[in-house]
Amino acid sequence: MTAEAPERTLGALAHGEHPVFEQLARMTIETLPNSGLDERTYHLVRLASLIAMDAAPASYLTNLSVAKEAGLTAEDAKAVCVAIAPIVGSARVVDAAGSVLRALGFAELVTEMET
Repeated sequence: MTAEAPERTLGALAHGEHPVFEQLARMTIETLPNSGLDERTYHLVRLASLIAMDAAPASYLTNLSVAKEAGLTAEDAKAVCVAIAPIVGSARVVDAAGSVLRALGFAELVTEMET
């Protein structure tokens, strides 16, 4: 097994280059069309679910990379946080906000590194 730089490993995870993420991608590939939601709403719902579940930062990175490609912005993520704060609680939203910003920022960094 070779050691990889953290940036390379996280970049690979963000782009689904590891078997676990390939499997997850296969599991969820039909969820968008089967949901009946438009793509924007679909990604907003997924983000709200991640926050409600107190998901790990890697989950935000994986999901928000795809959501960003679909046009979701930091403002959209902020709106989701505001909307669900009364339900999931302020501590969870503040924690999630940090994960969202790190995920969006890291996704930008990975894109810049690739160009």
